[in-house]
Amino acid sequence: MNLKDISKEELQTMGYDEIAYLVLENNKKKMKLLDLFKKVCEVLELPEQTVEDRIADFFELLSINKKFILLKNGYWDLAINHKQDIVVEEDEEIDSEELEDDSEEDIEEETDEDDDIFYDDLDDTDDEDDDLKDLVIIDEEENLQE
Repeated sequence: MNLKDISKEELQTMGYDEIAYLVLENNKKKMKLLDLFKKVCEVLELPEQTVEDRIADFFELLSINKKFILLKNGYWDLAINHKQDIVVEEDEEIDSEELEDDSEEDIEEETDEDDDIFYDDLDDTDDEDDDLKDLVIIDEEENLQE
């Protein structure tokens, strides 16, 4: 879609990110953040003070929008214009018997340790550990009468 084909009223209902997408799509080249936002403000006919006041918000908007990608040297472009290579590193091959033996041992060790973590001793009635032993309850009515 071309920016020139969109009415001013429709542009004013669009978000900065939507307009930035159209700007990058029409220019077919990457742009610096400041230049891109200036172009968005120009399209919306906003005062230059808007650029200074809202550049941080515009940066955040582009950063969280998956349609945009930040390139080297601070250039922004559309993510669809760039291929992202995913590299999967393969570890050394592990013998499946070793893996099974290790996993059984780990399970036995974990169950022994988990018992101590999740359950308190219910028979432990040691007063030294009682956090509430020094608690004093004051009746509100008695306090008001004094």
